[in-house]
Amino acid sequence: MVGQLERAELRRIVLCVGYLAHLIVAVLQNGADRAARIEYVKEETELGTAGSLRLAAGLTDTFLVLNGDVLTDLDLQQLVSHHKRSGNILTIAAHRRTQQADYGVLRLDSEQRLVRYDEKPEETFHVSMGVYVLEPAVLAFIPEERFDFPELVHALLSAGEQVGAFPYDGLWLDIGRHEDYQRAIAIWEETELSLPLATSH
Repeated sequence: MVGQLERAELRRIVLCVGYLAHLIVAVLQNGADRAARIEYVKEETELGTAGSLRLAAGLTDTFLVLNGDVLTDLDLQQLVSHHKRSGNILTIAAHRRTQQADYGVLRLDSEQRLVRYDEKPEETFHVSMGVYVLEPAVLAFIPEERFDFPELVHALLSAGEQVGAFPYDGLWLDIGRHEDYQRAIAIWEETELSLPLATSH
């Protein structure tokens, strides 16, 4: 993870840590032997995926946020460039996922008559990759309480702020899902690709 961020020419990494924080600190230290400086902010209480940003000092320029459970080869420099060109206050990296229904789906009209029967149809969505580019102005929308990224997105949209997406069809795995975790292990063993395992700015 740190190597991937360094290759994107990021020189300050802030890890928002809580449970088992001492293990993360023991492994990464402060980055004295690396190109990027590593800092830590510790959540004494659960603040949510956006609420923890209030603890990170010095977010005065465009910054990146990565969830701690993603594996991707997304070009972060390309993402940031797209964000700056777009004029978004927040840009969300987006990935297409196809999901198959477990059942036959009944398509009904307003009179509850069947107009079509689809056996276990597939539907494709754009989903959040857990990788974001933000402008410092978003911090004003984060209250002094637990606050997650979906709530931040809703707050920005309600305020009329411009939120956009950056579609990406390359490698992306959510290692919080068992299936993706198993695939991530296989990729690690086959290619020794570094895993991005912590929130960073």
